[in-house]
Amino acid sequence: MRQAGTNLPKVGRYNRAVVLDQIQLAGGISRVEIAQQTGLTPQTVSGIVRRLLDEGIVREDGASRVASGGKPRTTLRVNADAGSAVGLVFDPVELTCAVVDLLGRPLVVKRRPTPPGTDPAQVVPAMAELVADVLAEAKVPRAKVLGLGLATPGPIDQKLGMIVAPPQLAHWTRVPLQSMLSEATGLPVTIDNDATAAAVGERWSGAGRGVANFAYLFFGTGIGGGLVLNHQVYRGGSFNAGEFGHSSVLPDGPECYCGNRGCLEELVNPPAIVAEVHRRLAAGGTSVLSQSFDQDPASVDHAAIQRAAAAGDPVATAVIDEAADHVASVAVSIANFIDVDLIILGGHGIQHVASRYVDAVASALANRPLARHIRVVEVAASPLGTDAAVVGGAALVLHATYSPQLSALLSD
Repeated sequence: MRQAGTNLPKVGRYNRAVVLDQIQLAGGISRVEIAQQTGLTPQTVSGIVRRLLDEGIVREDGASRVASGGKPRTTLRVNADAGSAVGLVFDPVELTCAVVDLLGRPLVVKRRPTPPGTDPAQVVPAMAELVADVLAEAKVPRAKVLGLGLATPGPIDQKLGMIVAPPQLAHWTRVPLQSMLSEATGLPVTIDNDATAAAVGERWSGAGRGVANFAYLFFGTGIGGGLVLNHQVYRGGSFNAGEFGHSSVLPDGPECYCGNRGCLEELVNPPAIVAEVHRRLAAGGTSVLSQSFDQDPASVDHAAIQRAAAAGDPVATAVIDEAADHVASVAVSIANFIDVDLIILGGHGIQHVASRYVDAVASALANRPLARHIRVVEVAASPLGTDAAVVGGAALVLHATYSPQLSALLSD
């Protein structure tokens, strides 16, 4: 299902975004095809395209597409070099920064440890320094930077640009990070939780391109999620929708910091997986990790477990597969509750083992949702991999600037 425009005179900005969205999603499309896809008149499309060409955002690549009647059609493409956006991920352990072009392609990505203690007075200058380093390495002039998108742990007060007491960050109670970072970098800052940012990145340049309805499960320090419904990013009434990690999977499971028991996050986050593997190794489980565990249990960390599971180690794969089954149960609930077309799995938390999670979720979606006999919800691993959140941060800027958003219809 394609997103349609409208010919009402008061929504020029929205129509412009609809046209640009079609060009960006298609990777090459003619004016006639845009009119057919959007329902806009050819005259409206031509006028919008002319302005986009004048602004340098869109280019004619010189190639011609021959229509069925024989008349050639000029192909339109986004001019990727016309502007850039910066993405920044704030994680309790690591800061990640990238600059991307208008197609969402990373030009430079850099990572740096988060300053110890994670005090705002220390972290914000470190963020600004990292942004400056990335822009310098990419040789992108500030005049071409549309803005900075910050992906951060939630919950977030979007209206005030504040981080509101994230559970894994001390000293971050109602911190006005948006204004602090904007002042430190000199760039306009867009802020969102890391999982929603990653979902926006998937819509812009990943597995969600052109998909009307999808859910994204983000595996990082915790488990988050994002939703795109009818081509629009859905944030909910408090702008914190998509907290799939706090779906209760085991009613008598471990207590979660959110107040529930048996939440998905408590069962499949890195510390939980490490603890379970350690328990099984201590009980004598046969594993390539056994010798390392006996010498230094700390060496059997989450990364080591992921690599072992990817190589087929029995203890590591058993724990990962159990975690994947919990994720599959939540995916079935998402399919039943929201009726999405696609579920995307991504983030560094499933690095090396994404295929095991995808297989478990795909099997569950084929056999358990109520509507499975009408259609089976698809599942995909994010092609953005470990860069999903940082590309998503930059995509927050691109999305806010160029994508058709229903709120634009009410802004005049």
